[in-house]
Amino acid sequence: MKITLTSVLVDDQEKALDFYTNVLGFEKRHDMPLGQHRWLTVVSSDDPNGVELVLEPDEHPAAKPFKAALVEDGIPFTSF
Repeated sequence: MKITLTSVLVDDQEKALDFYTNVLGFEKRHDMPLGQHRWLTVVSSDDPNGVELVLEPDEHPAAKPFKAALVEDGIPFTSF
């Protein structure tokens, strides 16, 4: 068994795509419209067939308080 997808909660998918591709060096894998948002994934340029990182909109009511609590406590949600 292996992990194929994991999510990062983002407040702006376009801004996140720019950061993950142009700053961190990931490559865009999927970009499909889904209503107001997109199914948007990136992969490591070192392993394009590896784990896909979903740039997931943080629209769920629990997402923003969850993210804020982690930041306040200095706890990373994802590490690369």
